[in-house]
Amino acid sequence: MTAYVRAMHKAYLDATEPMTLGDRARLPLLAPDRFIVAAIGTRYLHVLGTTEPLPAPTGQEVQLNDSLGDLRWSLRFFDPLIAPQLGLIDEPERPEPLQVREALGIRSVVYHLSVRPGGGLTPHHAQHAGTGLAHSHAAADRDFASIAALVSTKVPLVREMQSAHINQLATAHLLLAHALVGADVITAGATDFDEVRRQTLSALRSTAS
Repeated sequence: MTAYVRAMHKAYLDATEPMTLGDRARLPLLAPDRFIVAAIGTRYLHVLGTTEPLPAPTGQEVQLNDSLGDLRWSLRFFDPLIAPQLGLIDEPERPEPLQVREALGIRSVVYHLSVRPGGGLTPHHAQHAGTGLAHSHAAADRDFASIAALVSTKVPLVREMQSAHINQLATAHLLLAHALVGADVITAGATDFDEVRRQTLSALRSTAS
């Protein structure tokens, strides 16, 4: 797990290296001085990064501090023995990331990955995860900057939508998109974060032109 997280963060840094200093500084993983990575074992393995402070480890809990370039994190491990409420989560067919976060009381995340039972934690998987995460964060930052420029009177709503995007809050993200462009503009049933964001930006550009 330690090697996987480190390799993922290395891929993230490599993918963001060509960016300007200002763009890199705004990325969710590079903005905080240190963040926590929680490795959570339910039926799936959940790996999430959060900037929220957590109480110091007690009893059987383990914390490993690590850093790489501009990234500094503390890796924590949780399972039903450490947090019994995790044992109540049922994941027979798909991961339940929101239930996992609720069980630990974590409200804000900078990423949340779910690995299937028996899924890979190899350096190859880590590289794909880190590179994809970096590209997603960078694209979202550019798009939200463009959205804010197009609706200068609704910038607070744009910031809330960006926060919902980062924290993977699908309903809030969609409702804020509706508030910016209208519910009838977003394709019915669209819930994918990137698709909703792109449709929002496209609609605003069409209106501006």
